[in-house]
Amino acid sequence: MNKTAAEAIALANEVAQLVKAQVSADIQVIMAPPSLFISEVNKAVSGISNLAVSAQNCHEKSSGAYTGEISANMLATSGISYVILGHSERRQYFAESNAQLAAKVDSALAAGLTPIFCCGESLDLREGGEFLAYVAQQLTESLFHLSAEDFAKIVIAYEPIWAIGTGLTASSDQAQEMHAYLRGHLATKYGQNAADDCSILYGGSCNAKNAQELFACTDVDGGLIGGASLVAADFITIATSF
Repeated sequence: MNKTAAEAIALANEVAQLVKAQVSADIQVIMAPPSLFISEVNKAVSGISNLAVSAQNCHEKSSGAYTGEISANMLATSGISYVILGHSERRQYFAESNAQLAAKVDSALAAGLTPIFCCGESLDLREGGEFLAYVAQQLTESLFHLSAEDFAKIVIAYEPIWAIGTGLTASSDQAQEMHAYLRGHLATKYGQNAADDCSILYGGSCNAKNAQELFACTDVDGGLIGGASLVAADFITIATSF
């Protein structure tokens, strides 16, 4: 929840120009503005093949008496391609459950959107040693009902909640451990090839200084960037860290 309309459009235009000038065409860049600004931001990325737009959330129902909510169908008609689901802040502040997120995933897929599904553990779970099983359960309960065809459309983002906005960052070894574990868990349901093809992003205080080390990990396929995306130059540094 950042930026006024004018600020958001200015940032989107700056990022778009930097992507055209500096980012390799085989690196997919996605901007996720507040829904109010999606249409204008979508104009800024028009014609740039490796730059897309995502919403930050959607409701699980396609329509109805849900004042203030936005459906996946509404988002799809705005011309975007992605929607972030299950972000740690949505889980924390709005009590989104794994079952609700399963319904949101279904709604997004039915509307033709690619879900960027977030998962992650708190500091208590990390310190208690229960973090691997906990995050695997998030995937099981929200994604494992999908057919292999639909699962192939999912992007996963691992968020160590204890490293978001705290200044703490998972070490590259910690990130690789979790990403490899999640890929192995996905393989038990969908097979190794499908698991290998799934993009698993790291999100947890990833910034211009640590992105290269994190992205060098075998099972880290990219980043879900928070505060560092609010400065175009920093964001592009991250995008060119592969």
